[in-house]
Formats: sequence, structure tokens, C-alpha cells
Amino acid sequence: MLRGVVVKAYNSYYYVQTGDKLTMCTLRGRFKKERFSLLVGDEVEYLPLDEGKGVIETILPRRSMLKRPMVANVDQVILTFAAASPDPSFVIIDRFLILAELSQLNAQICLNKIDLADAAEIGQIVDLYRKIGYSVLETSVKTGQGIDELRRQLYGRITVFAGPSGVGKSSLLNAVEPGLSLVTGEISIKIGRGKHTTRFAELLPLAGGGFVVDTPGFSFTEFADIVPTELARAFPEIAAAAPACKFNTCLHHKEPQCAVKQAVTDGCIAASRYASYLEVLSEVQENRKGY
Repeated sequence: MLRGVVVKAYNSYYYVQTGDKLTMCTLRGRFKKERFSLLVGDEVEYLPLDEGKGVIETILPRRSMLKRPMVANVDQVILTFAAASPDPSFVIIDRFLILAELSQLNAQICLNKIDLADAAEIGQIVDLYRKIGYSVLETSVKTGQGIDELRRQLYGRITVFAGPSGVGKSSLLNAVEPGLSLVTGEISIKIGRGKHTTRFAELLPLAGGGFVVDTPGFSFTEFADIVPTELARAFPEIAAAAPACKFNTCLHHKEPQCAVKQAVTDGCIAASRYASYLEVLSEVQENRKGY
């Protein structure tokens, strides 16, 4: 048997990448009876048949699973934002970071279009998030700044690119891997054709090893499933201060003797981060009336 990674699932067929070879596989019947959900990103062992086809016999244990989109074994999320045009927003950056943290995925911030930005303003953003512990990469497709470093970060890993529209994700990926965004567009048109068609995530292979996840239109800013008491752990600096609160159920909003609020007052937690926390907390509480 051969081992590979499921890079696409479509119409009950699973396309498995082994080196440079792509094999269209079906799933052995016992998995269907068990109602096992095979995901893009799953590592499998398959029995090759004739004409580039195969049968998946073994599904290897998952290292991780991302719920939106459903992708297995994701190693990292590159959260991409524009340094200018459109201007970056602390709130938007924080909202994307929340879901990455709650999915227990390594998140890195990429500020693209750095050539258009005011250096002092971007420096404040970079300093803020690096102080919290996030890696921040500054890139420009126009000047080539940061492209080689981004490429090194991608090789050998399964990476989800996420971020608002208009930040230059496709151009950035195309700079890293020439022709990649063109391939993404062609695949999207093909899969999206016809009625009642489900849009699946897809892994796109990189020349130096590893994959990026093709998820056009994918949003990382939904909070319907978050429990209010879990939100603080999506903010590392808030989670670090929270144990000193008087109440172990403290939501760091209206409660007395709150160590988090004191840390904001003392400047140990950025006011912008606390404002983002309160905004999302309000949404979560509204979604869970009666909690």
C-alpha cells in the first residue's frame, strides 16, 4: 500500500497526493458503515489500482482538526491583513485570532502591502502583537519584502490562509508559488459549477513540500459556538492575568476585584485588545440568551 494526503474530496471520490502523484480513490466500505467522515488533510494508506485509481484502506490518526473549514492536520494559520488599502483594524485582527486560538492552532500574523503603509503606525501594531507572543511577518508583493521568509514558513506544513477580502492573499500566494492563484481560480470555477454543489476545502501542493488550503470566501469570524467563560483563553494575555481575579467565573467585565481590568488600567493589557474582548463577549452573550 502507498501513503498519501487527501487533498480534495468531491462526489464521493478522494484525491490522494503521494509525492508528485495524484490518485483518485474510493473509501473502503467498512468506513462508510461506520459513518467515518474523511476530511481533506487526512493522511491515509491506499491500495493502488489500474488507471490512476485506488482504494483507501487505512486512515491514520489526526494531529488536529479545524472546524471551519473542515480540514484535518492543519499545522498553522496565516492570518493575512493589509497594512494599508484597506487600513488594518485591531478589532478584525483580534476576531480572527480568537478562532485560531480556540481551534488550538499556531497562528501567525502577516501584514501585506507593507510598502503602502506608514512605518510608525505599522510599528505600533507589530510591537503590540509580538509583545503578546505572536509572530508578525511584514510582506510586499511589489517590493518582494518578506516573501522568502513566508515561503520558508509554508514549506513542509499544512497551512490555512485566512483574512478579510482585499488584503492581497491571492497575489501573496502567487508570489510565493508562481501560478498558484491561477490554479486556485481554475479549480474554484470547476468545483462551483452546477446546482446543489458543495464547496469543499482543497489542499494545494507547494514546490518545496507542504500544502496551502484553498478556501475562497472562508470567514474566520463566527462565534456562535463559543461559551462566554471560554472566551478569555483566546486572549493569551487575558488568560495569564485571569487566575488572580477574585471569582473563578469572572468574565472580566462588571465583576469587582478583576485582575484583568486592573491589568488594562496598569497598561499591561492593551486597551484595544480589551475592547475587542468586550465586543465579542457581548456578541457571545447575545447568542446565548439565558446562559
